[in-house]
Amino acid sequence: MNRLENVAIVGVGLIGGSIGLALRQRGLAEKVTGIGRRQVSLRIARRVGAVTNTSIDLAKGVAGADLVVVCTPVGRIVEDVRRAAEYCPKGTLITDTGSTKRTIVEALDTGLPRKCRFLGGHPLAGGERGGPVNAQPELFNGHVAVITPTMNTRAEDFDLLEEFWMSLGSMVVQMPAAEHDRALAMTSHLPHVAATALAAIIPEQLFRLTGTGFWDTTRLACGDPSLWMQILELNRDHVLSALEEYGGTLAALHAAIRDGNQAELERILTTAKKNRDALGS
Repeated sequence: MNRLENVAIVGVGLIGGSIGLALRQRGLAEKVTGIGRRQVSLRIARRVGAVTNTSIDLAKGVAGADLVVVCTPVGRIVEDVRRAAEYCPKGTLITDTGSTKRTIVEALDTGLPRKCRFLGGHPLAGGERGGPVNAQPELFNGHVAVITPTMNTRAEDFDLLEEFWMSLGSMVVQMPAAEHDRALAMTSHLPHVAATALAAIIPEQLFRLTGTGFWDTTRLACGDPSLWMQILELNRDHVLSALEEYGGTLAALHAAIRDGNQAELERILTTAKKNRDALGS
Protein backbone atom coordinates (compact mmCIF):
# COMPACT_ATOMS: atom_id res chain seq x y z
CA MET A 1 0.00 0.00 0.00
CA ASN A 2 1.23 3.49 -0.78
CA ARG A 3 2.12 5.41 2.37
CA LEU A 4 -0.77 7.55 3.59
CA GLU A 5 -0.21 11.04 4.90
CA ASN A 6 -2.86 11.07 7.61
CA VAL A 7 -5.18 8.32 8.81
CA ALA A 8 -7.85 9.45 11.27
CA ILE A 9 -9.13 6.80 13.68
CA VAL A 10 -12.41 7.63 15.38
CA GLY A 11 -12.53 5.55 18.55
CA VAL A 12 -9.08 4.42 19.68
CA GLY A 13 -9.95 1.33 21.70
CA LEU A 14 -8.66 -2.20 21.14
CA ILE A 15 -9.39 -2.26 17.40
CA GLY A 16 -8.64 1.38 16.64
CA GLY A 17 -5.51 1.29 18.78
CA SER A 18 -4.30 -1.89 17.08
CA ILE A 19 -4.85 -0.32 13.65
CA GLY A 20 -2.83 2.69 14.73
CA LEU A 21 0.00 0.58 16.12
CA ALA A 22 0.13 -1.54 12.96
CA LEU A 23 0.15 1.53 10.71
CA ARG A 24 2.94 3.17 12.67
CA GLN A 25 5.14 0.12 13.17
CA ARG A 26 4.88 -0.81 9.49
CA GLY A 27 5.49 2.74 8.31
CA LEU A 28 2.19 2.89 6.44
CA ALA A 29 1.10 6.36 7.58
CA GLU A 30 3.02 9.55 8.24
CA LYS A 31 0.45 10.70 10.78
CA VAL A 32 -2.19 8.79 12.76
CA THR A 33 -4.77 10.96 14.45
CA GLY A 34 -6.79 9.43 17.26
CA ILE A 35 -10.21 10.92 17.94
CA GLY A 36 -12.23 10.12 21.03
CA ARG A 37 -14.49 11.44 23.74
CA ARG A 38 -12.16 11.03 26.73
CA GLN A 39 -8.76 12.61 27.11
CA VAL A 40 -7.60 9.85 29.44
CA SER A 41 -8.15 7.18 26.78
CA LEU A 42 -6.46 9.31 24.13
CA ARG A 43 -3.46 9.86 26.40
CA ILE A 44 -3.11 6.11 26.81
CA ALA A 45 -3.35 5.63 23.03
CA ARG A 46 -0.57 8.15 22.52
CA ARG A 47 1.56 6.67 25.30
CA VAL A 48 1.44 3.16 23.82
CA GLY A 49 2.32 4.55 20.39
CA ALA A 50 -0.98 3.92 18.63
CA VAL A 51 -1.35 7.53 17.45
CA THR A 52 0.80 10.56 16.76
CA ASN A 53 -1.90 13.14 17.42
CA THR A 54 -5.15 13.21 19.37
CA SER A 55 -8.33 15.26 19.49
CA ILE A 56 -11.64 15.20 21.30
CA ASP A 57 -12.99 17.45 18.53
CA LEU A 58 -14.04 15.22 15.63
CA ALA A 59 -14.13 18.16 13.21
CA LYS A 60 -10.51 19.06 13.90
CA GLY A 61 -9.38 15.46 14.05
CA VAL A 62 -10.57 14.51 10.56
CA ALA A 63 -9.78 17.83 8.89
CA GLY A 64 -6.67 16.61 7.06
CA ALA A 65 -7.39 12.90 6.76
CA ASP A 66 -6.65 10.79 3.67
CA LEU A 67 -8.68 7.93 5.17
CA VAL A 68 -11.08 7.87 8.11
CA VAL A 69 -11.60 4.63 10.05
CA VAL A 70 -14.55 4.67 12.45
CA CYS A 71 -14.04 2.17 15.28
CA THR A 72 -16.81 3.24 17.63
CA PRO A 73 -19.59 0.95 18.95
CA VAL A 74 -22.00 -0.21 16.24
CA GLY A 75 -24.84 1.90 17.60
CA ARG A 76 -22.82 5.07 17.00
CA ILE A 77 -21.17 4.31 13.66
CA VAL A 78 -23.80 5.86 11.37
CA GLU A 79 -23.81 9.12 13.30
CA ASP A 80 -20.02 9.24 13.57
CA VAL A 81 -19.52 8.61 9.84
CA ARG A 82 -21.98 11.34 8.90
CA ARG A 83 -20.34 13.82 11.25
CA ALA A 84 -16.88 12.94 9.96
CA ALA A 85 -18.04 13.47 6.37
CA GLU A 86 -19.06 17.02 7.22
CA TYR A 87 -15.52 17.99 8.17
CA CYS A 88 -12.99 15.77 6.42
CA PRO A 89 -11.52 16.77 3.04
CA LYS A 90 -13.85 16.60 0.07
CA GLY A 91 -14.09 13.11 -1.42
CA THR A 92 -12.51 11.29 1.52
CA LEU A 93 -13.12 7.57 1.87
CA ILE A 94 -14.59 6.55 5.24
CA THR A 95 -14.75 2.99 6.52
CA ASP A 96 -15.66 1.28 9.77
CA THR A 97 -14.90 -1.86 11.79
CA GLY A 98 -18.39 -2.71 13.06
CA SER A 99 -19.37 -6.34 13.55
CA THR A 100 -22.82 -5.73 12.06
CA LYS A 101 -23.06 -4.33 8.57
CA ARG A 102 -26.46 -4.26 6.84
CA THR A 103 -28.12 -1.40 8.71
CA ILE A 104 -24.90 0.61 8.70
CA VAL A 105 -24.21 0.12 4.99
CA GLU A 106 -27.79 0.86 3.99
CA ALA A 107 -27.77 4.10 5.97
CA LEU A 108 -24.42 5.32 4.59
CA ASP A 109 -24.22 3.97 1.04
CA THR A 110 -25.17 7.29 -0.56
CA GLY A 111 -25.79 10.91 0.31
CA LEU A 112 -22.79 11.73 2.49
CA PRO A 113 -21.72 15.40 2.60
CA ARG A 114 -18.78 16.76 0.58
CA LYS A 115 -18.85 13.84 -1.87
CA CYS A 116 -17.36 11.53 0.74
CA ARG A 117 -17.90 7.80 0.33
CA PHE A 118 -18.43 4.98 2.80
CA LEU A 119 -17.26 1.39 2.37
CA GLY A 120 -18.01 -1.00 5.22
CA GLY A 121 -15.37 -3.19 6.79
CA HIS A 122 -15.02 -5.66 9.65
CA PRO A 123 -11.76 -7.24 10.83
CA LEU A 124 -12.49 -10.62 12.40
CA ALA A 125 -10.04 -10.07 15.21
CA GLY A 126 -10.25 -8.72 18.69
CA GLY A 127 -10.46 -9.78 22.29
CA GLU A 128 -12.65 -9.62 25.35
CA ARG A 129 -10.47 -6.91 26.95
CA GLY A 130 -10.93 -3.52 25.33
CA GLY A 131 -9.16 -0.19 25.40
CA PRO A 132 -5.93 1.07 23.85
CA VAL A 133 -3.88 -0.44 26.66
CA ASN A 134 -4.70 -3.86 25.17
CA ALA A 135 -3.96 -2.86 21.56
CA GLN A 136 -1.58 -5.10 19.60
CA PRO A 137 0.14 -4.27 16.29
CA GLU A 138 -0.10 -7.92 15.18
CA LEU A 139 -3.79 -8.28 16.07
CA PHE A 140 -4.90 -8.65 12.45
CA ASN A 141 -2.15 -11.00 11.27
CA GLY A 142 -3.66 -14.04 9.57
CA HIS A 143 -7.23 -13.00 10.34
CA VAL A 144 -9.97 -12.29 7.82
CA ALA A 145 -11.10 -8.73 7.19
CA VAL A 146 -14.50 -8.50 5.49
CA ILE A 147 -15.29 -5.68 3.07
CA THR A 148 -18.93 -5.11 2.13
CA PRO A 149 -19.15 -3.21 -1.18
CA THR A 150 -22.43 -2.26 -2.86
CA MET A 151 -23.46 -1.39 -6.41
CA ASN A 152 -22.38 2.18 -5.64
CA THR A 153 -18.85 1.31 -4.50
CA ARG A 154 -16.04 2.67 -6.64
CA ALA A 155 -13.40 0.18 -7.72
CA GLU A 156 -10.62 2.45 -6.51
CA ASP A 157 -12.19 2.66 -3.05
CA PHE A 158 -12.39 -1.11 -2.80
CA ASP A 159 -8.80 -1.45 -3.97
CA LEU A 160 -7.58 1.06 -1.39
CA LEU A 161 -9.41 -0.65 1.46
CA GLU A 162 -8.31 -4.10 0.33
CA GLU A 163 -4.69 -2.95 0.28
CA PHE A 164 -5.18 -1.27 3.65
CA TRP A 165 -6.28 -4.46 5.41
CA MET A 166 -3.79 -6.65 3.60
CA SER A 167 -0.99 -4.31 4.65
CA LEU A 168 -2.07 -4.84 8.28
CA GLY A 169 -1.72 -8.60 7.82
CA SER A 170 -5.33 -9.54 7.09
CA MET A 171 -6.81 -11.83 4.47
CA VAL A 172 -9.57 -9.90 2.71
CA VAL A 173 -12.97 -11.41 1.97
CA GLN A 174 -15.64 -9.55 0.00
CA MET A 175 -19.33 -10.18 0.70
CA PRO A 176 -22.68 -8.37 0.76
CA ALA A 177 -23.58 -6.78 4.08
CA ALA A 178 -26.63 -8.99 4.64
CA GLU A 179 -24.61 -12.14 3.99
CA HIS A 180 -21.98 -10.90 6.45
CA ASP A 181 -24.59 -10.45 9.16
CA ARG A 182 -26.05 -13.94 8.64
CA ALA A 183 -22.61 -15.49 8.84
CA LEU A 184 -21.40 -13.51 11.84
CA ALA A 185 -24.55 -14.29 13.77
CA MET A 186 -23.43 -17.92 13.72
CA THR A 187 -19.65 -17.54 14.00
CA SER A 188 -19.35 -14.56 16.37
CA HIS A 189 -22.59 -13.39 17.93
CA LEU A 190 -23.96 -16.83 18.85
CA PRO A 191 -20.68 -17.86 20.56
CA HIS A 192 -20.89 -14.74 22.72
CA VAL A 193 -24.49 -15.50 23.66
CA ALA A 194 -23.61 -19.12 24.45
CA ALA A 195 -20.67 -18.07 26.63
CA THR A 196 -22.89 -15.52 28.35
CA ALA A 197 -25.56 -18.09 29.15
CA LEU A 198 -23.02 -20.52 30.59
CA ALA A 199 -21.31 -17.86 32.70
CA ALA A 200 -24.67 -16.55 33.90
CA ILE A 201 -25.87 -19.87 35.37
CA ILE A 202 -22.80 -20.77 37.43
CA PRO A 203 -23.53 -20.18 41.13
CA GLU A 204 -20.93 -18.34 43.19
CA GLN A 205 -20.35 -21.31 45.48
CA LEU A 206 -18.97 -23.24 42.48
CA PHE A 207 -16.50 -20.57 41.32
CA ARG A 208 -13.57 -22.27 43.07
CA LEU A 209 -14.35 -25.54 41.27
CA THR A 210 -14.08 -24.10 37.79
CA GLY A 211 -11.04 -24.89 35.66
CA THR A 212 -9.56 -24.12 32.27
CA GLY A 213 -12.44 -25.74 30.39
CA PHE A 214 -14.97 -23.41 31.98
CA TRP A 215 -12.66 -20.40 31.68
CA ASP A 216 -11.93 -21.02 27.99
CA THR A 217 -15.58 -21.64 27.17
CA THR A 218 -16.82 -18.51 28.94
CA ARG A 219 -13.99 -16.13 28.02
CA LEU A 220 -16.20 -14.24 25.57
CA ALA A 221 -18.61 -13.34 28.35
CA CYS A 222 -15.99 -10.84 29.60
CA GLY A 223 -16.95 -8.51 26.72
CA ASP A 224 -18.50 -5.11 27.43
CA PRO A 225 -22.26 -5.67 27.97
CA SER A 226 -23.21 -2.27 26.52
CA LEU A 227 -21.36 -3.00 23.27
CA TRP A 228 -22.91 -6.44 22.95
CA MET A 229 -26.42 -5.14 23.58
CA GLN A 230 -25.99 -2.94 20.51
CA ILE A 231 -24.65 -5.79 18.37
CA LEU A 232 -27.45 -8.16 19.35
CA GLU A 233 -30.08 -5.49 18.71
CA LEU A 234 -28.77 -4.61 15.24
CA ASN A 235 -28.44 -8.25 14.19
CA ARG A 236 -31.45 -9.55 16.11
CA ASP A 237 -33.15 -11.63 13.42
CA HIS A 238 -30.03 -13.51 12.39
CA VAL A 239 -28.99 -14.09 16.00
CA LEU A 240 -32.44 -15.49 16.79
CA SER A 241 -32.17 -17.86 13.83
CA ALA A 242 -28.73 -18.98 14.99
CA LEU A 243 -30.07 -19.51 18.51
CA GLU A 244 -32.89 -21.67 17.16
CA GLU A 245 -30.41 -23.89 15.34
CA TYR A 246 -28.15 -24.06 18.39
CA GLY A 247 -31.13 -24.82 20.60
CA GLY A 248 -32.07 -27.68 18.33
CA THR A 249 -28.67 -29.28 18.77
CA LEU A 250 -28.78 -28.73 22.54
CA ALA A 251 -32.19 -30.40 22.59
CA ALA A 252 -30.81 -33.34 20.61
CA LEU A 253 -27.94 -33.68 23.10
CA HIS A 254 -30.38 -33.47 25.99
CA ALA A 255 -32.55 -36.20 24.50
CA ALA A 256 -29.60 -38.47 23.70
CA ILE A 257 -28.23 -38.20 27.25
CA ARG A 258 -31.70 -38.61 28.81
CA ASP A 259 -32.59 -41.64 26.71
CA GLY A 260 -29.17 -43.27 26.80
CA ASN A 261 -29.00 -43.03 22.99
CA GLN A 262 -25.30 -43.73 22.64
CA ALA A 263 -25.35 -43.76 18.83
CA GLU A 264 -26.85 -40.26 18.61
CA LEU A 265 -24.60 -38.94 21.35
CA GLU A 266 -21.54 -40.32 19.57
CA ARG A 267 -22.71 -38.82 16.27
CA ILE A 268 -23.02 -35.31 17.71
CA LEU A 269 -19.76 -35.50 19.67
CA THR A 270 -17.87 -36.86 16.66
CA THR A 271 -19.27 -34.20 14.32
CA ALA A 272 -18.34 -31.48 16.78
CA LYS A 273 -14.79 -32.80 17.19
CA LYS A 274 -14.34 -33.15 13.43
CA ASN A 275 -15.49 -29.55 12.82
CA ARG A 276 -13.38 -28.10 15.62
CA ASP A 277 -10.28 -30.06 14.60
CA ALA A 278 -10.66 -28.73 11.06
CA LEU A 279 -10.41 -25.17 12.38
CA GLY A 280 -6.96 -25.77 13.86
CA SER A 281 -5.62 -24.38 17.11
